[in-house]
Amino acid sequence: MNIPKLIYGTAWKKDQTERLVELAVKSGFRAIDTACQPRHYHEKGVGDALQSLYKQGFKREEIFLETKFTPKDGQDINNIPYNPDDALEKQVSDSFEVSLKNLQTSYLDSFVLHSPIFPFNHMMKVWKVMESFYEKGKTKNIGISNCYDIRVLKALYKEATIKPTILQNRFYKDSNYDKEIRGFCKENSITYLGFWTLSANPHLLGSEIIINLARKYKRTQAQIFYRFLTQIGITPLNGTTSKEHMIEDLDIFSFELEDDEIESINILLD
Repeated sequence: MNIPKLIYGTAWKKDQTERLVELAVKSGFRAIDTACQPRHYHEKGVGDALQSLYKQGFKREEIFLETKFTPKDGQDINNIPYNPDDALEKQVSDSFEVSLKNLQTSYLDSFVLHSPIFPFNHMMKVWKVMESFYEKGKTKNIGISNCYDIRVLKALYKEATIKPTILQNRFYKDSNYDKEIRGFCKENSITYLGFWTLSANPHLLGSEIIINLARKYKRTQAQIFYRFLTQIGITPLNGTTSKEHMIEDLDIFSFELEDDEIESINILLD
């Protein structure tokens, strides 16, 4: 399936993960993002929610399911879902198997390296294992997250046999909104997934331009901003816990911003 234009993010949902994933899918989400990182994600809660949904008539092939391999530096040292003393290749293989078990699925739609690994040749060891998952049909996409140095992304793209099709980054001012990286992604058919799109950008949501567009379209400021992002080729991760906001945010595809309106918001990113 194609990568949906809006993805439900499950970070920091803890014991509410199962309830919220079920609510999100029933509200209309068809893409879920998680990670094999107990520090910030309850991956099994996602799997339990999906099993409940399947019993209610939803089908696995309708859901775009993404998880991640989190290197040991990003894990809680007391709760790492693989042996951190093993070789990197075994770490990623074991993490992948834990994810399949947690999510109660035989395949993933996307498997992402949660952050770059240095030195670079170590990262390529992990990437080669990820490529093997793709080649065996165990995942339909492989990608990388939290990669803000375009030199690293270009090096990975050059060296990879199976190219990354997903980049998931925080969308915020400190990285200049990844303008150069997003350009590279567009040129190379890499889908850019943005997280923290609302929480990191209150200055944009509260701008006169977005407030006026919200009035014009009779939408919320969040809806305007999400629609802007999707129209410039960004797939936002949405982590709301509100059913009302889920429904509102999924409704953004019922209208379109005009070219000059998109450009007026784009200027705010400079």
